[in-house]
Amino acid sequence: MPPAPRSAALLAALLLLGGATGCSLLAAPDTRTPGNPAPVPPKQVVLTAAQALDDTGGARIEVVQEGPDGRRTASGTLVWGASDEGALTLTDEAGTGHLALKDGAVDLVYQGGAAKHADRYTAESLDPQAGPAPDGYAGGWMTALVTDPGSRAYAIAQTVRLGSLGGEQLAGTTVAHYQGSAPVDEFFGAAKELSPQRRSATVEWYRQRGVAAIGFDVWVGPGERLLRLRETARGSAGTIVTTTDVPSMGTGDPAPAATG
Repeated sequence: MPPAPRSAALLAALLLLGGATGCSLLAAPDTRTPGNPAPVPPKQVVLTAAQALDDTGGARIEVVQEGPDGRRTASGTLVWGASDEGALTLTDEAGTGHLALKDGAVDLVYQGGAAKHADRYTAESLDPQAGPAPDGYAGGWMTALVTDPGSRAYAIAQTVRLGSLGGEQLAGTTVAHYQGSAPVDEFFGAAKELSPQRRSATVEWYRQRGVAAIGFDVWVGPGERLLRLRETARGSAGTIVTTTDVPSMGTGDPAPAATG
């Protein structure tokens, strides 16, 4: 998915949903509007949080993926808008490396290794477990590192039927937790930015691992702030959990490139 949600699409979705529910778009997750006993729908809360993050133009992210093949981590900064940039340090089974994104071009250098190159739509080819096809799929790890979390939250809100799990503590703050799931073919079938070949490769990757549906969790804090996303894929080969935290928002300068 692209690194930032389309602002016009987000705004249109919010206006339509706000008009249908009669709820304030800026209402807190547990706010009840006078004259309307229904709380703000989870879809609306997540769409509003996605738009709020998109409007900031950037964020620091921390990503952790755990599964049968071990644990991967990454942290750094993404900036989107008129110009897309990113700089993250990652550790996976290939070692520690630096990933840089600049206007759609993606470069990955592991310590002591040669640079690897791709673009945003072929970033999965940089995964240590990727196959030879540049438009293939390797589980979504690299995609998560070059995609604005707001864009992913937008896709989840539009495709997944989310339910509220109530409030819980996250980093010392009471936040709203939403959860849902969607069939693999339905979720990726709705991703219009994917080419038919990429969509087919993605669905096939999950099918081969016995994953029929993907679970999604979204945490939204005070001020409609998107704090965490989680994707859970359970299949015959085990469970892969990918968690993206957004500890800060804004367009801070990406970290300087590491030498490898």
